[in-house]
Amino acid sequence: MDVRTVSSRPQTTSNPTAAEDGPPTKQDGRKRRWHEHKIARREELVDGTINAIRTRGHEIGMDEIAAEIGVSKTVLYRYFTDKSDLTTATMLRYVETVLAPRIYTAVAEDLDEYELTREAITAYVETVADDPEVYLYVMANSASAGRDVVADSERMIAELVASVLGERLRLLEMDSGGAVPWAYGIVGGIQLAVHWWISNKSMTTEDLIDYLTMMIWGGMTGIAAVAGSPVRFKTQPHPLLPKAPSTN
Repeated sequence: MDVRTVSSRPQTTSNPTAAEDGPPTKQDGRKRRWHEHKIARREELVDGTINAIRTRGHEIGMDEIAAEIGVSKTVLYRYFTDKSDLTTATMLRYVETVLAPRIYTAVAEDLDEYELTREAITAYVETVADDPEVYLYVMANSASAGRDVVADSERMIAELVASVLGERLRLLEMDSGGAVPWAYGIVGGIQLAVHWWISNKSMTTEDLIDYLTMMIWGGMTGIAAVAGSPVRFKTQPHPLLPKAPSTN
């Protein structure tokens, strides 16, 4: 149906199709403006929440968040149904504006395989180290609110790693069939190690990056040694240490 033809006809309540196809009413415009305002205001309040967490720590409550932002708790509940809704929005904002961009930037670098591996690990570790309270807030509340957001961020990063890993393996004419499970294993392992580390800080940031790089790169060289083939891997010996050279 031609919208221009319909909109030129007189609109009557007896013609629902014409009414639907006609120009937006003033009420529709008000609804749209309110919806846009609500989205913008929610983002402002979420940004304020992130700053409040940075200032007061990851155990902050709704009263402290409201006080730090400079609004009443009633205002928060006007834009968020409950603490779970605010927490989920905070997680999503952190992932979209802080964590994901840094990871994407790191893996987009034109580097060799080793430097790319180290750069990606460094980006993740340093992002968490720069925002420890926000990270701990996100992880501490993920069980009660927004677990899907955390899971989606893990999946997004793992699929990104899988894409890069698979492409590099194919360029080297190696078997890329394990790219996805390897990527999920890498991301899961790094995330768990970083979560342990940020909770106790028993080593420096640089030491953690070094140890994680050693672990991940060791796995990568093992994969490369058999061209990514599990068949070849299973048929080879697996000594923990190389044989000492003969003295004869």
